Amino acid sequence: MENTTLPDDNTLNSEVAAVRSFNRFFTRKLGVLRTGHLDSPWSLTEVRILYELLHRERTRAPELRRALDMDPGQLSRVLSKLEGDGLLTRSPSPDDARSQEVVLTTAGSRAAATLDGRSNAQIRELIGHLSVDGRRRLVSAMTAVRQLLEEPEERQAPTVVLRPLRSGDAGWVIERHGALYFEEYGWDETFEALVAEIAADYLRSRDPRTEYAWIAEVDGERAGCVFCARKDETTAKLRLLLVEPTARGLGIGGRLVEECLSFARSAGYARMTLWTNDCLTAARRIYQRAGFQLVHAEKHRSFGHELVGQTWERDL
Repeated sequence: MENTTLPDDNTLNSEVAAVRSFNRFFTRKLGVLRTGHLDSPWSLTEVRILYELLHRERTRAPELRRALDMDPGQLSRVLSKLEGDGLLTRSPSPDDARSQEVVLTTAGSRAAATLDGRSNAQIRELIGHLSVDGRRRLVSAMTAVRQLLEEPEERQAPTVVLRPLRSGDAGWVIERHGALYFEEYGWDETFEALVAEIAADYLRSRDPRTEYAWIAEVDGERAGCVFCARKDETTAKLRLLLVEPTARGLGIGGRLVEECLSFARSAGYARMTLWTNDCLTAARRIYQRAGFQLVHAEKHRSFGHELVGQTWERDL
């Protein structure tokens, strides 16, 4: 788990109460305390075991125990009951006779598939009334909860996707540039105004044959962006590269820049240029790795600070 400064007792107590309140709310919404989970003769624990077996061709009891974090004795008792119900069979593992291999019977597979369908239908009913954005926010929040509470060894590699800019993304690009550059560099609102002008100009007048923009998502959450804009017939401009702090170290910045370069080549540009400032060291390293070279530097006062602006270019 992450090492953090412990809160005072009053704060921690209120946070504990909030988590417990959410647990009570969610278990009630899913009906997990009812007798017979998903309107079946089986308990939540039994249904959970059937689910695991349905999605595994063959599994040994120790693997099942680790996946469910169950006491060996408890698991053995539940497996015995399900075996008595004719839902599974147990036999010595061909790889290790000391452990049992657990397999669903035909009846067990039918029952598990029925319960799986009921569970999907239950969740569809639970979230179906939400808007597309509401469902996205819900999934993102649940992903964040999982990532915060998982042990490091349990964490799965994040899924990174680059997609085109969609309606509503430009507002996010503007807001995140303004907030992050204020937090990290102290830049004032004039920088956010500049980003808003660039984004607005792109949205108003872009030619999709020669200009494009991408959003990087990590596990479905927006985490970065880049724009490819037209400077003239032979030169493209790389603009508004950003990667959220929580997504840094995943190679997203490099992927965004390479995507921009690839598009510029396919659009027929001969070179690409970009403007940045010397204090943005992480971004400059990405540009250098992508083959850009510094061609001009000039001092200027912008965004409430004395800065050194830099122009970088590379042939395509």
